[in-house]
Amino acid sequence: MTTASTFTDGLDLTALHRSAGDPLLSSMNFLNEIAGRHPDALSLAAGTPYEGFYDVEDVHRALRVFSDHLRTEQGYDEERVRRTLLQYGRTKGIIHELIARQLSVDEGIQVDPEAVLVTTGCQEALFLTLRLLRRDDRDVLLAVTPAYVGVTGAARLLDLPVHPVAEGPDGVDLDDLRRRIGGARAAGLRPRALYVVPDHANPSGIRMPEPVRRDLLDLAEQQDILLLEDNPYGLFPRRGHRLPTLKALDTARRVVHLGSLAKTVFPGVRIGYAVADQPVGSGPYLADLLAKAKSMVTVNTSPIAQAVAGGRLLEHGCSLVRANEREREVYREGLDRIVGGLARRFPDPSASGVRWNSPEGGFFVVVDVPFDVTDAALERSVRDHRVLWTPLHHFYDAAASETGAGVGPLRCLRLSCSALGPEETEEALDRFAAFVRSA
Repeated sequence: MTTASTFTDGLDLTALHRSAGDPLLSSMNFLNEIAGRHPDALSLAAGTPYEGFYDVEDVHRALRVFSDHLRTEQGYDEERVRRTLLQYGRTKGIIHELIARQLSVDEGIQVDPEAVLVTTGCQEALFLTLRLLRRDDRDVLLAVTPAYVGVTGAARLLDLPVHPVAEGPDGVDLDDLRRRIGGARAAGLRPRALYVVPDHANPSGIRMPEPVRRDLLDLAEQQDILLLEDNPYGLFPRRGHRLPTLKALDTARRVVHLGSLAKTVFPGVRIGYAVADQPVGSGPYLADLLAKAKSMVTVNTSPIAQAVAGGRLLEHGCSLVRANEREREVYREGLDRIVGGLARRFPDPSASGVRWNSPEGGFFVVVDVPFDVTDAALERSVRDHRVLWTPLHHFYDAAASETGAGVGPLRCLRLSCSALGPEETEEALDRFAAFVRSA
């Protein structure tokens, strides 16, 4: 007689998908776990938006604004308003037209609203796009590196190898990109797309000059690859004017534009989107095929969350630039405060061995230090000095390195300007300087 097995001893990790035991997938939660153990620590690590202007009443007001929009501009009766807000709703979203208007107003992107897919956060838009691009084991993704860990982790879940491309001082090393594409094809692989953050990249803060953006678009067309443009920080320049997005310059439909309202409305709405206007054969947009995949993953994006986001757009004439005037000033002052604060605390970089970049916008500053920046060093910083920051090695993929052994010990880290107010930032920088001197 055969006895049925039980799981009292737990599941065998090796019997699960190999990503389950991959340390890369722990990177997103790593800082939260440390912060949870040290609640009195100040965080120069979190890339979360500034909360000083948040008000719960904004949610109620935005919902009312969007409901009125359905009645007056769309001509819905009360029953249809209720159904639109409270039922499952359209897989491609209910605020796609408002997002298309915002892209036109703020970015000069002219796109058919039907080419916009509204998603549950930008991460879903990225995941669905990678899912459709991976046809078989020959397909690979290129990513400007150091890269946001979310793209590497999503690719790992999909068994889609990521090949790093050097970032360089202009946001992407085009010569290295050509080499990587050629090398992949010589090995019998298919490079499908390049993931890139042209505006104030995470973690480096680098902004790609406009001539390089145009050269990148030309190269993508010559090499027959897509560009996956992620743009969470483009509305927050530190100085001067904003540059046109890759999508605004895209005349050959080489760019899938990935957007998020997390930084510009608030993260709690969990609204992202993909602008995927590439025709597939003689049929629908790529966005329509992404919607089919979404229908089997999250079914649809919360209509109530969309309504809140839509209401905020309507309140500001569908301009997120206008909606974020106060926030833009906070982030500009925050970057100034961190860059200036480092200069005051380490006035002689040649003596201290501490150097940093001065980004043109976004949330992040990269700091070089004269010691190995490890997770253990971060643990000491939090335990002894009560300050958090982000080790840069989390933005490199060991599996994608030349040897598969990673990049070795790095001597650089990332500081964020977005989460703390002025006094807390100064105190956090004091604690950070004390840690660096002790290290």
